[in-house]
Amino acid sequence: MRHALLPVLVLLGVLLGGCSNDETVFHTRFFALGTLIEISIYGANPTLAARASEQLEQDLLTLQTSWHAWQPGALSDINAQLASLQVFIPDPDMLPLLQEAHRLSKLSQGLFNPVIGQLIAQWGFHDNPLPIGTLPDSDSIAALVAQAPTVEDISLTDTQLATRNPAVRYDLGAFAKGYAIDRAIEKLREFGIENAIINAGGDLRAIGQHGDRPWRIGIRQPRKSGILASIEIDGDTSVFTSGDYERFFEVDGKRYHHIIDPRSGYPADRTISVTVVHDNAATADAAATALFVAGPESWVEIARSMHIGLVMLIDSNGVIHMNPAMQSRIHFEPDSTAEIKLSEPLS
Repeated sequence: MRHALLPVLVLLGVLLGGCSNDETVFHTRFFALGTLIEISIYGANPTLAARASEQLEQDLLTLQTSWHAWQPGALSDINAQLASLQVFIPDPDMLPLLQEAHRLSKLSQGLFNPVIGQLIAQWGFHDNPLPIGTLPDSDSIAALVAQAPTVEDISLTDTQLATRNPAVRYDLGAFAKGYAIDRAIEKLREFGIENAIINAGGDLRAIGQHGDRPWRIGIRQPRKSGILASIEIDGDTSVFTSGDYERFFEVDGKRYHHIIDPRSGYPADRTISVTVVHDNAATADAAATALFVAGPESWVEIARSMHIGLVMLIDSNGVIHMNPAMQSRIHFEPDSTAEIKLSEPLS
């Protein structure tokens, strides 16, 4: 049976439709943060746009090294020091990132959990794929779940970091991409750029417009090729999707993906895809993971707790769950026949 770690797939098709002929458009792409980064800048001086994009590429490649959970860098140093169970002074540049991760984890009631790095490693998602046809040792999973690492186990101040829980290890994969995009948008604005889109492997944040039209974003089918639906956004909006098709392997015909439920230690199995629309990319990124874990029974509660106003969740039976505000914004393709289940308003 096939058992391989698949590359991250593009979740969202960006810019369904072109631009007017008289519009100045700058595009560039490069690999960073483990995915393809695409930057589109509209209406700016081409020299300025090129300079800004070069700076973003350098910044994101630096963050990729610093924020890596298992390769040498600032975050892996923090993980090594956490293992000592002693108070230490981390790289000060890391503290705002960790503080925001802690805040969002608490809002998610722990379903976005940035300190289950050891669990994720057990499943082979730290560039350490398990032998073909095998699953992680169930006793090891159970032992980590029993230790229940959460951000509440960490003492984090403006200068110091410590834990007494030996199971705590950071893995910011469900959050760092969004946080990095937010920083990149801030940098574009420092350059005086107000109309742009940064797309990181299908997750994105857009500011302004392209020409006289809003951005139109396509949301991919989770179980087949093509577009399921599209949504128009303008102003300043982030669209993030978490799906069980991003990174996974199969054993005996069953899919095991990288979105781990910290309560069980196993991949969350009631959801196949969640799309979140929000004005902040880091929040949208963390929320997409938290709502995926929450599943069709609990996503409304977690969305409200995290102050998320636009959600589409596809459960393991293919039923589409969404709130009324999302229904009013989204446009399904004509061949879509999925059952839709509306929630109560989120606010």
